[in-house]
Amino acid sequence: MTEWLTREQALERLNVRPQTLYAYVSRGRIGMKPDDTDPRRSQYRADDIAALATRRERGRSPQAIAESAIAWGEPAIATSISTVLHGRLVYRGKDAVAFSAAATLEETAALLWAADLPVSFASLTPSAARQSGTPTAFSWLSALAAEGWPSLGCRSAMLQQDGAAATSALAMALGATPGSEPVHARLAQGWSVEAAGADLIRKALVLLADHELNASTFAARVAASTGAPVAACLLAGLATLIGPRHGGAGAAAIALVEDAERLGPDAAIARWLAHDRPLPAFGHPLYPEGDPRAEALFSDFTIDDGLLRLRKAVLAATGLHPNIDFALAAMTRSLRLPADAPFRLFALGRSVGWTAHAIEQVTSNRPIRPRARYDGPRGSGSSADDWD
Repeated sequence: MTEWLTREQALERLNVRPQTLYAYVSRGRIGMKPDDTDPRRSQYRADDIAALATRRERGRSPQAIAESAIAWGEPAIATSISTVLHGRLVYRGKDAVAFSAAATLEETAALLWAADLPVSFASLTPSAARQSGTPTAFSWLSALAAEGWPSLGCRSAMLQQDGAAATSALAMALGATPGSEPVHARLAQGWSVEAAGADLIRKALVLLADHELNASTFAARVAASTGAPVAACLLAGLATLIGPRHGGAGAAAIALVEDAERLGPDAAIARWLAHDRPLPAFGHPLYPEGDPRAEALFSDFTIDDGLLRLRKAVLAATGLHPNIDFALAAMTRSLRLPADAPFRLFALGRSVGWTAHAIEQVTSNRPIRPRARYDGPRGSGSSADDWD
């Protein structure tokens, strides 16, 4: 549960004056609510205060600020696309979980891209859908990137068109059938999934569409800052997503599930932890009380007994809640999707977010080029004065 502090506790932990505390609250950096026992007094969100205290301890030298900006959890780039606020994912001011109840991926793209016209991922090239899978996705985006126009100086409408074309091609490469129906329906057709499963795929794609400045999105923005074509930005995101600490976590989650079925949940957990391997599909720094995206998916299908036992055992052993990767693994088993469906869903959904960030980066016209802090050898023949 969320921890709340009194005014005195907040001031002590931050070591600031009351005026500074109130300024943090007014700027939205610290959550506040009336005290349940005395409405005349206020309480302050403990995790917000802890984050601020950590930043203060790091100091405010230019080097400390720059290094903390690259570290996990520190804001580095201004964006109006999405954020995680007090354990909730927000798309341009809308609660993403609530939005996912009925929205399609196309409608999500229109929202995140701030598009004036409806977005379509329709495919008009039936002959192209002969092969599908992750390798095909890379080859198709590579071809589009090689043929694409630079994004530098392009207007938002043109960038949106390029993003829609790239996402359409990616959808086909990942298994969607040709046609003009919403992309989730075409993906369900390609995977031979019935209507109820198709709606679950729709919801998952919307929930995966963006997650502020994660690793793959940062890679897409870096590519966009160079003026690369939109397809190249998506390719940069896809190349980053495949890592086991990002979109590849779905495959690790399925491996953990298989271990739990073979060895038993407790033995499987002990085995992973004994090898200093973090448990995939459980826990998330931005959601200490549980990933709302996962909970939103759980409400629409039945988790099998093996996964339920694993979920219970992990909570007992570590206190960690399942995240979106666990939900995708459970969904894959429930709907009998392809083994790599978690990655395919992640890639297709997130392509909308990559495009949104590419558009925002290009139109901001700001380069992304951080400096490295060199800590290697100085080299022979150099005097100390040369380095001062």
